[in-house]
Amino acid sequence: MTFDSEGINVLRHRLGQRRKELPFLRQMIELSPEMVSVVFHQGMRFQKPAVMDHLVSLESDELPDWESLTDAIHLEPWAQELAAELSKEPMGEWLLTVAAGLEYLFAKPSHAPAHESEDEGSEDGDENSGHGADAEEEKEARAREEAGNDWMVEQGFDRKE
Repeated sequence: MTFDSEGINVLRHRLGQRRKELPFLRQMIELSPEMVSVVFHQGMRFQKPAVMDHLVSLESDELPDWESLTDAIHLEPWAQELAAELSKEPMGEWLLTVAAGLEYLFAKPSHAPAHESEDEGSEDGDENSGHGADAEEEKEARAREEAGNDWMVEQGFDRKE
């Protein structure tokens, strides 16, 4: 969706098209939430990462009400309009919560836990000690990505292959 066949970045244009198609897309909330949630891409800023970390740790049937997340999420003005429109739908608030989780997972910087510093490893005389930390960070990044993919599947999305 980001680039066309000529390699030109068309993401902004395509997102604009999807947002204009919201009256049609809203009927897909339950069956294809990924088709609807994309309209919020780049429209959310997260004020309280701890709230969002908790959100993405929950099962689908445990998701909080959209209203309880409004202090943790800043919506761009255009996204506020879309959210107001979708919240009128029977599953609209659920979709807003899922869209927030997806946007957070997409935007979340990698927060790998602190490891032994390279100075500590170099005291051993092991020149490759930094490579072990890199491998561990990569393993943890893969585990986070897999956990994110699992969460998306639980929300009704197809597994990314």
